[in-house]
Amino acid sequence: MVSSPHEAMHRIFQEYPGLFSRVSEVLGIDIPPPTSATALPTDLTEARPVERRVDTLLRIETKHDGPFLLAIEAQGKKDPRKTASWPYYVSYLHNRYALPVLLLVVCQDHTTAEWAARPISIGVRQWQTLALNPLVAGPHNMPVITDVAEARKDLALATLAAITHADNPDVGAILKTLSAALRDTPEAIADPIVELTAQGLGNRPAAQQWRNLVAVDLSFYKSPLSEEIRDEGRAQGRAEARAEGILLVLKVRGIPTTDEFREKITSCNDPQLLRQWLYRAATVATAEGVFAGE
Repeated sequence: MVSSPHEAMHRIFQEYPGLFSRVSEVLGIDIPPPTSATALPTDLTEARPVERRVDTLLRIETKHDGPFLLAIEAQGKKDPRKTASWPYYVSYLHNRYALPVLLLVVCQDHTTAEWAARPISIGVRQWQTLALNPLVAGPHNMPVITDVAEARKDLALATLAAITHADNPDVGAILKTLSAALRDTPEAIADPIVELTAQGLGNRPAAQQWRNLVAVDLSFYKSPLSEEIRDEGRAQGRAEARAEGILLVLKVRGIPTTDEFREKITSCNDPQLLRQWLYRAATVATAEGVFAGE
């Protein structure tokens, strides 16, 4: 599994194309609900070898207003190059498909979101030739969903909201709400939600909170992530049991241990190494003898 928030922030729209309709409501933009959505090639490369690629590109069909293109960019930090790339994307797509184009930028921090929302103007001081106004979704405007019923009503929006609030101090409550909303959800629906959330949290502290929730709240659920977590849990359980065994053997034998020694034993997560130490604990004359030969 790719552990990249960048992937999750735009790929969720591929999994749930109708999500943009709810996101546009949150952002205060009156976009008609789609009747269908089709993923299009994301490669915007010209015949010349200059590769340009948008993260996700969807053709959205509406009942009354006709189709439009939705280009989605996941932005993890400020990137001055985007002031040139984004206008190119929009112009190229409009020229290629002859359809209206919307650019949605998804961010996970306020600073990047504020930067991404700035209008991009191309022209001279006296005349603006081209203006681009990106639509931005981020922690500044996505809802903080801590009500299970609300999350269950729209799991895709709840997932995107959780991803964009990955650094929120209350992210634990947000993730707890999402995991609770998934408890009675069919596996086929819950599977991409669990994986996208883990992917979107990346290596942030919240990622471990989500893994713990999947292991406990969704213990009945079978997925690559949940199975990986359960395997880790079983290994961790074996490691903790062996660490306790080492300290118990030394205590029964009357061999004193230091705080430093106990810290080294209890912080070790290698079951095989702990097994070797446990065997040595039965015969060594001092606690330090457990680590002999290392």
